[in-house]
Amino acid sequence: MWRLRSGYCARGLLHPHLHCVVPGGGLSPDGEWEACLPGFFLPVRVLSRLFRRLFLEALEKAYADGELQFFSELEPLRESPAFTQYLTPVRQTEWVVYAKPSFGGPQQVIEYLGRYTHRVAISNQRLLALQDGQVSFRWKDYRHPEQPKLLTVSAEEFIRRFLQHALPPGFQRIRYFGLLANCHRKAKLQLCRQQLAAPLADLLPVPKDYRDFYAALTGKNLRLCPECGIGIMIRIEILPPCHCLRMDSS
Repeated sequence: MWRLRSGYCARGLLHPHLHCVVPGGGLSPDGEWEACLPGFFLPVRVLSRLFRRLFLEALEKAYADGELQFFSELEPLRESPAFTQYLTPVRQTEWVVYAKPSFGGPQQVIEYLGRYTHRVAISNQRLLALQDGQVSFRWKDYRHPEQPKLLTVSAEEFIRRFLQHALPPGFQRIRYFGLLANCHRKAKLQLCRQQLAAPLADLLPVPKDYRDFYAALTGKNLRLCPECGIGIMIRIEILPPCHCLRMDSS
């Protein structure tokens, strides 16, 4: 499995992008498994320009079909010449497609997906203060990852940034294509396993306690005592549900 991240960055904070998990190979038309070359998946520069073209074509079609709405400072783009002029520099900008090395196995796939699909935009540990309508939090500068930095913004700006991670109505956080498409997932995956000659048990992650997954994804240990935050919680006994009788007093 290869990881691809693609998108266009503009105006500083605006950073729409996609995370794609792609198998390192696929089924040929005659049903044979074709693996990619070791250490190489595809030319990312070619893919970035292909993604740019397809994205802009879909955007123009949505505009022509009247599916786009413009508000505030973008209202002038309702006029066709303004919209076309607005896209001109975007066509000349190099979009980014970044391919990371393949995963080590199914366990790494699950943990990677969990980080992006089942976490909120910011963890509580990064929130430092709320004072006088200002929110302070830690952020990571990937150019200097070893030096966490502090940022303070207004509460309104913090909420605005937080809501950028909330999907609009009708959008899905995860979509499946190709081998994992719902219409033929069962048959195609079974064929892939046969071609790879791997038993089903070897293709699934090793069972793991949900608390270990939660700690890996959020950094919070559910085994710690919620009161002192130091002691380790140990299960001694599970009490069965009690069936209490209701007594009405007269």
